[in-house]
Amino acid sequence: MGSELLSARLFLHRLAAKTPAGERRWLVAVSGGRDSMCLLHLTLQWGRENGVEVAAAHFNHRLRGETADRDEAFVRDFCRTHGVPFVRGEGDTRALAKRQGMTLEEAGRTLRYAFLERAAAERGCRWILTAHHADDNAETMLLNLCRGTGSRGLAGIPQVRGQVARPLLRIPRREIEGYAARHGILYVEDETNSEDDAARNLLRHQVLPVLCQVNPRAVENMSRTAGILRGEGEAMDQAAAALAERARGTSRGLHISREALTAAPEAVAARAVLTLLERLCGHSQDLTAVDVGSVLAVARTDREGLEQRLSYGLRAYREGADVVITLPPPRLEPVPLRLGETAEFGGWRVSLRETPGAGECFALRLPPLTPTTVTLWRREDRFRLLGSRGERSLKRLYAERGIRPCRRDTLPVLRAGEVPAAAAGVGVDARFTPVEGEKPVFVIFQQIERGE
Repeated sequence: MGSELLSARLFLHRLAAKTPAGERRWLVAVSGGRDSMCLLHLTLQWGRENGVEVAAAHFNHRLRGETADRDEAFVRDFCRTHGVPFVRGEGDTRALAKRQGMTLEEAGRTLRYAFLERAAAERGCRWILTAHHADDNAETMLLNLCRGTGSRGLAGIPQVRGQVARPLLRIPRREIEGYAARHGILYVEDETNSEDDAARNLLRHQVLPVLCQVNPRAVENMSRTAGILRGEGEAMDQAAAALAERARGTSRGLHISREALTAAPEAVAARAVLTLLERLCGHSQDLTAVDVGSVLAVARTDREGLEQRLSYGLRAYREGADVVITLPPPRLEPVPLRLGETAEFGGWRVSLRETPGAGECFALRLPPLTPTTVTLWRREDRFRLLGSRGERSLKRLYAERGIRPCRRDTLPVLRAGEVPAAAAGVGVDARFTPVEGEKPVFVIFQQIERGE
């Protein structure tokens, strides 16, 4: 019976049992590889027996040139031959990865699932079926373990999340191979699957075979463990969600009571923190146990001002009785500023005038005909204050004034040419200090009040 993927058929029955009677259209994600072609074959057969219409969806990631087009043509031809509705999509995976700072795998997953959700909505499909199987789940567990994870990461891939369902998730690859051979199922091979340059392929080819030598049922046992951990995790998730709801949002990010975090059991506090990190950056990929531990370290410290840098540019720091988690500010482009003008720069107004004004106001001397701009600080910036013994980095001067990195990275700097002349929160560089007898100009840094 294993060769007929019985557990997948039972899963499809359970899925149908909790689906309203009028929602009898399902969408299968098909790459053209063995696993997805077996899933399509199984679902088509089961659908005919149980009154479910099945459509196929293929996404071209535009990563493999002619072979990617070959895969798309293979799936399209199969669907035409067997009378299966076919929908295709494509996206520039490399461009998205570069633009968003993602890995290719993450960018591909983002584009693929967005396409599948659109295709399901357009065709009125209740479920999206993907061909993840037990070996995929084991690889995910091992990847998460290597990166550093809690029990949520070790729980692997969920069998159902939202409208995405994975009928093959409890079935090892060897059973799927047997099903393909028994039914003469044709498929295409992704040539990159044989390369060991990706971490997942390395685990697939070199690590899992060793584990299966230790125990031939290693993959099935890992899948069973993932199911146990997922059930236990769901109970902890409920408690963590209640704790995370105690956080409040502000213009700077999310604030949560240090006392609330430290009083909760560590497993619950860790899941609550992960929930907050996901809420800020919009996803959970590549958030690690190190990130969670760093936030909890801030909650436990008695040292005011401790700050931790996290993945995706997030930061966590202590502020009084709270832990604050912030997103990185958008990188601002330089803004030209001439005498008599006011420029808006992020959350600031910066003015260059002949008379003083309200705000943080500094008198300075500017070389004639030198262009002035407003920018953020730069790592190479050196600054010498009047009366000091020498130059210091602008970064160090910010630190000496107790300005946290998350705030430092939003402060405006006035430049004469490429040289920092004045910096909000610091003052004027000695090279630009007014000379007696010369008429100075004034730079005014004024923070914009929210609601203006």
